[in-house]
Amino acid sequence: MDEKRVMIDVDHVTIRFNLANQKVDNLKEYFIKLIKRELMFQEFLAVKDVSFQVRQGEAWGLIGTNGSGKSTMLKAISGILKPYKGTISVNGSVAPLIELGAGFDQEMTARENIFLNGCVLGHSEQFMREHFDEIVDFAEIRDFLDSPIKNYSSGMKARLGFSVATMVKPDILIVDEILSVGDYKFKQKCMKRMKELLSGGTTLLFVSHNIDEVKRLCDHAIWIHKGEAKMIGEAKTVCDTYMEEMKK
Repeated sequence: MDEKRVMIDVDHVTIRFNLANQKVDNLKEYFIKLIKRELMFQEFLAVKDVSFQVRQGEAWGLIGTNGSGKSTMLKAISGILKPYKGTISVNGSVAPLIELGAGFDQEMTARENIFLNGCVLGHSEQFMREHFDEIVDFAEIRDFLDSPIKNYSSGMKARLGFSVATMVKPDILIVDEILSVGDYKFKQKCMKRMKELLSGGTTLLFVSHNIDEVKRLCDHAIWIHKGEAKMIGEAKTVCDTYMEEMKK
């Protein structure tokens, strides 16, 4: 039997940020210090020499404490950030759910944002019209369609973003803690849809601090600690080891 296609290949990736050593209160002061070469930066490596491969249909959980580099890694895979060193190869369409409200215009209504977000994901207006009711019903926002997104709760934004992103089967679905703001009933609804997508061949990258959710949904996991891949392997083994370490 042939091995499944590699959908994501992260090869010795390092991601660097430059952090200012001094507080700069305004843009004018920033440019003056920059021109005078008085602005000093400290190098911060958010991800350090991480490598792993994700194959078609696999579900990978990224676990670790806050600030460990999980979200930075997902942003690099989504193409939002570029690695300082190493390469990332992604094969197929990506539906990223990384930041709450990303892809939405806060001043526009939910109705308008559905078409805007669909356009960002590469769908035509006609396609979005055909799937409009499906999106609204899944997100459970029909009574608030003509309200600006800025008036939505975080949970409502999460429901709408998830509904648009998973309306059609993406090759790769990336979910980063966005479901943590939803209610229990909607979380279960999302979990069911993600399992349906996985059974249809979608590849999943899933970040959550709920380790039980990771174990239920994912078959592989990577534990990232201070930017380094501390452990990679079968989800239950990695999650159990992580939890034992957290108890110490």
